[in-house]
Amino acid sequence: MAGKRYKYSFTNKNHAAKGVVSTVCAGISLGVFCVASLCSLAYHGNGGIYLGAMGLAALGISIYGFIMGLRSFSEKHKNQRFCKIGAMANGVIMVIWLALFLVGLS
Repeated sequence: MAGKRYKYSFTNKNHAAKGVVSTVCAGISLGVFCVASLCSLAYHGNGGIYLGAMGLAALGISIYGFIMGLRSFSEKHKNQRFCKIGAMANGVIMVIWLALFLVGLS
């Protein structure tokens, strides 16, 4: 009995461009979060308006990345890996930023 031979077919699908943009936006927003956290730690929680502006800009980048991630699912015949990663990462980061701002307001 000869073993079964499986035939695999690999296609050269390109990644969705908007999905890559979404993943890059998630990385930028996460990087800004890390930098803002370290600066806040260094200033003992008295970062002032500059850290708030950085956080608000990162929240905007995360919202933009989330929207781009959702729009990238409509691109046909493209690899959807970065679409999924970017949309999920931006969604989680966006919720973290919103929670951080709501805690700061109260």
